[in-house]
Amino acid sequence: MHIHILGICGTFMGGLAVLAKEAGHKVTGCDANVYPPMSTQLQAQGIELIEGFGSEQVALKPDLFVIGNVVTRGNPLMEEILNRGLPYTSGPQWIGEHILQDKWVLAVAGTHGKTSTSAMLAWILEDAGYHPGFLIGGVLMNFGISARLSGQAADSVFFVIEADEYDTAFFDKRSKFVHYHAKTAILNNLEYDHADIFPDLAAIETQFHHLVRTVPGVGRLIVNAQETALRRVLDRGCWSEHEGFGAADRTNWTLGTHEDGSFDVLFDGAMQGTVRWELSGEHNRMNGLAAIAAARHVGVLPAQAIDALARFQNVKRRMEVRGVVNRITVYDDFAHHPTAIATTLAGLRKKTGAARILAVLEPRSNTMKLGTMKQALSGSLADADLVFGYGAKANGKQALGWDLSAALAPLGQKASAFDDLDTLVHAIVLAARPGDQILVMSNGGFGGVHQHILDALGR
Repeated sequence: MHIHILGICGTFMGGLAVLAKEAGHKVTGCDANVYPPMSTQLQAQGIELIEGFGSEQVALKPDLFVIGNVVTRGNPLMEEILNRGLPYTSGPQWIGEHILQDKWVLAVAGTHGKTSTSAMLAWILEDAGYHPGFLIGGVLMNFGISARLSGQAADSVFFVIEADEYDTAFFDKRSKFVHYHAKTAILNNLEYDHADIFPDLAAIETQFHHLVRTVPGVGRLIVNAQETALRRVLDRGCWSEHEGFGAADRTNWTLGTHEDGSFDVLFDGAMQGTVRWELSGEHNRMNGLAAIAAARHVGVLPAQAIDALARFQNVKRRMEVRGVVNRITVYDDFAHHPTAIATTLAGLRKKTGAARILAVLEPRSNTMKLGTMKQALSGSLADADLVFGYGAKANGKQALGWDLSAALAPLGQKASAFDDLDTLVHAIVLAARPGDQILVMSNGGFGGVHQHILDALGR
């Protein structure tokens, strides 16, 4: 089959392209911004890329157009596809029908931690010899890639997928994860997010219940027992086995934390072993606990999973050390929701003790741009010693629809807001001193600010 992918340079659609190529399909694609690193990765796979969404691309005559959720009505190529009545489908539906069919799908859903937990689960299965396929929204350091069909020539039945609640396409407003038909599903947590498509938390809970409805009776749900919203989801109806994890009473999976960040794993009160790793933060311990529980459903013993996590190398852009200059460490992290910002800072504080933390934040997600979370922003940054906020200007106008300085004002003089990257970098370097931890948080490229800071520190 020849598929032509619209929006191919997004993380999900780029991963889809790699999987389709591995599966033997001819793959071409287009996007508005064809540039490294995704363009380089795709071209290395022999995938032809076209800049822009010109209507002339219908002349490629693919068997099917696969549409990313970045594509809207008014897109010239999409309009031509519709006018000619050409066959098209969404990315998640194509994955569900052509890659996940006949697989034992392990899906990881939740507002936070999907990428990290999926990576942990994929690594546990790999270490146990299951050689899973996976599609995850980040580069797994244990593998060096974000997607693969299978880990060996003989196709593995197991597939780990990051199950996003964002909508599928302009013509399918269900969450992506309903297309995956999971047999094992982790419900990691649930908070309000994606204010551009969901009016309130109840609307997201409805989508999560749609996911619950697709899990078969022989399947299993691994559910964060601390989350009230997830309890409401299950109260709507659950037809599968389910196990809880967390610190709540009468929970199947619980943990005990040690000062060095390691943690004991208990199942129904019985000690299973201790995870000893380099990761910090309660959120990572919870992610690890969920991954251990999910792996058990496919036959990996908890002791084996615990041992595997000792060799887990995390995901790029999850507390990734980008460099150290003059004893000043610069980290890159994907945190962009207030809860993720707070837990990331808390984890770094626990790890570094009294060292100063300089938090550098770009509120870039659609939810952040709408200002839905602005009231919670200052509270989420309370653990930082200094805060540098950045709201880029586009065509002379602020990219944010709200006043970043005002949102950071409750933090007093320890917080500043900037709209120019060079000025931001200068201020950070001027404030930094040996021993500081500079934590950069954004769900985008942030103008390569990490390297700019390192270069300026070096000078």
